[in-house]
Amino acid sequence: MTYANVIVDLSAEAVDRQFSYSVPAGMDVQPGQLVAVPFGPRTLEGFVVSLSDTCDLPPEKVKPVLRLARPEPVVLPDLMELAEWMHTRYLCNLVDALRLMLPAELRGGRVRERTSRYVRLNLTEAELDDFKAANPRAKKQIELLERLRDGDIETARIEEKSALKALSDKGAVTFYDSEKRRTPHALKNELYSMDPILLPEQKRAVQALTEALEHGGGRFLLHGVTGSGKTEVYIRLIRRALELGRTAIVLVPEIALTPQMVAWLHGRFGGDAAVLHSALSAGERFDEWRRIRSGEARVVIGARSAVFAPVQNLGVIVVDEEHETTYQSDHRPRYDAREVAWKRAGQHGAVLLLGSATPSITTYMRAMPGVRPENRLRLIELRQRANGRPLPEVEIVDMRGEFGRGNHSIFSARLAAELRKCLDDGHQAMLFINRRGHSTFVSCRNCGYVVKCDQCDVSMTWHQAENALRCHYCGKTLPPPEKCPSCGSRYIKYFGAGTQKVQEEVRRLFPDARVARMDVDTTREKDAHERILNRFRSGEANVLVGTQMIAKGLDFPNVALVGVVAADLSLNLPDFRSVERTFQLITQVAGRAGRADVPGRVVVQTYDPEHYGIRLACEQDYRAFYTRESAHRRAALYPPFTVIARIIFSGRDRALTQASAVEAEGKLRAFLKETGAEGDVIQLGAMEAPIKLLRGESRFQVLLKLYFKADLEAVAAKMQALADAAPEGVRAELEINPNNLF
Repeated sequence: MTYANVIVDLSAEAVDRQFSYSVPAGMDVQPGQLVAVPFGPRTLEGFVVSLSDTCDLPPEKVKPVLRLARPEPVVLPDLMELAEWMHTRYLCNLVDALRLMLPAELRGGRVRERTSRYVRLNLTEAELDDFKAANPRAKKQIELLERLRDGDIETARIEEKSALKALSDKGAVTFYDSEKRRTPHALKNELYSMDPILLPEQKRAVQALTEALEHGGGRFLLHGVTGSGKTEVYIRLIRRALELGRTAIVLVPEIALTPQMVAWLHGRFGGDAAVLHSALSAGERFDEWRRIRSGEARVVIGARSAVFAPVQNLGVIVVDEEHETTYQSDHRPRYDAREVAWKRAGQHGAVLLLGSATPSITTYMRAMPGVRPENRLRLIELRQRANGRPLPEVEIVDMRGEFGRGNHSIFSARLAAELRKCLDDGHQAMLFINRRGHSTFVSCRNCGYVVKCDQCDVSMTWHQAENALRCHYCGKTLPPPEKCPSCGSRYIKYFGAGTQKVQEEVRRLFPDARVARMDVDTTREKDAHERILNRFRSGEANVLVGTQMIAKGLDFPNVALVGVVAADLSLNLPDFRSVERTFQLITQVAGRAGRADVPGRVVVQTYDPEHYGIRLACEQDYRAFYTRESAHRRAALYPPFTVIARIIFSGRDRALTQASAVEAEGKLRAFLKETGAEGDVIQLGAMEAPIKLLRGESRFQVLLKLYFKADLEAVAAKMQALADAAPEGVRAELEINPNNLF
């Protein structure tokens, strides 16, 4: 008897273990298979983790596997190993990790192969001639037969249904069903199919990477200025991997960047390229996953979840724009795709290549001397742009002076003049402001009341197009008030600016401008990102206003001007990474200008022009920024020199939620004292979260900052256990070095 050890598809601590089932004779069950099994009174799906010849249970208590949910294993052996590693590393249920390895709709049979009916000619040439001679008046039937001589036709494309039926009745044609793949829209476009000539720096980079690929792999950081041709280095490395019979995964941080990267790679690798991301339809995602699983597609491009693509014989993993926070999942399992890529590359002896013009402080530190070999990255630098053009000229405008001169517009006189010149010269401009909506908050000028969401502890943003106030956390909308809800005054004013207001101001000042806007509000529909970018690429729009979606990775040769409308928005956030993120955003968006023959100019508007984060970004001096910022982090005891961990408690009952946090803090403090780790603690406390109300739930946190020398695995395991023990009515989530501390 063969037994299958199965993880049932239920995300619960109580069933986070393997259950044994007997395999019926004649059923071909393999590890990684998705199967249907009896579980109590229900039938559930489950993942076969392993097979064995023995079982500890009495035979009469062992139930059989009922059926295979899919004929082939859905989790490959290396992905099964990866899931088990994630189970330990991210303190999640094993099934939560396994679910990441396949399209969600595949579980439960919610998506299937799509088939279409086709018709085929069933006559030889001689028989066709005889048919024509015998049926001279059946003109539509003869026309249809002539069409079928050139190949089979999908029946849905045949309008002459009566003629088709008549031919079928006469045995002249036969029908059959065939699968019809659902192709993502991004795979229908191609860009840059010709190989450009590599600069010496690019050649050296490709040589170092391909040598590593051919000799057991390696881990690299490709630090190149914006426009230095990092993508071309990726392509040459991937091409060599394919020549060696291996496969590649390319991760991009935003769905908005996926169509462009897909088009480039599809243009170079044709049908070998596949795309995986959450904006695909269920059918498209399923069909692309199957193309990858079968080996038909060997180059996978996608956002964070593409790191789990079922490729075999993996040779290369590229993480483009590696500094982006979107690579870290913000819900359980809270995995970091960069860390998963590191692990997966190690499994296969593959090359891991992290690329960015503005690497994160943590990543760049791994490329510095003194790092332990198991944590080390080899640094490769591209210091000049691929086309030999200089970096764009950057000018800082002090908005305090603009205000003093009576200019209350969101555009400085300098930015307005440069925008006018850009449009008159027939070029394009990009305007960046990292906030959507029209006005950032609505306030009463009489009493100072600010309209806040009653479900979240945040101000609501006015969206002019819908004439509504919207909470950007829970999505709640309200009509804008005609008078103050607090004092009854009618002196209501809209403060601040977002993408809608910038778009409105461009249209007011430049009626001839053709403005496109790219933010969360304009990209909700399927393929909306691509449609907006195609409008801009084709020249249908000559001004693109956007949030951080437009700040990196995009390549438009006619962009001569970039305007950073409000450089301070991210600078003053209450987060230790606010300066780093401001530097990254300004550097990246400035790099969109002057990427081809058109010289580039950048205007950065700020109220703090002397701040080192803004000044060094404008100088495009990453090394100087790294030196200063890492020194600040070391002195202030912030990551990567320490670890910040917190448990966020959320619940409708404020008192219960607070009590849960206080109790957890006491237990954690006792654990640290008992294990002798209290000396490694820098800060520990239970307190209200910075956003104390979210979606109608009160929020408290237990915040812990400690030195790296502590037993981090033991501390994290204890904190996860405390989170799991939260009482009914309170939800608790553990975060390690979270993306934000709000």
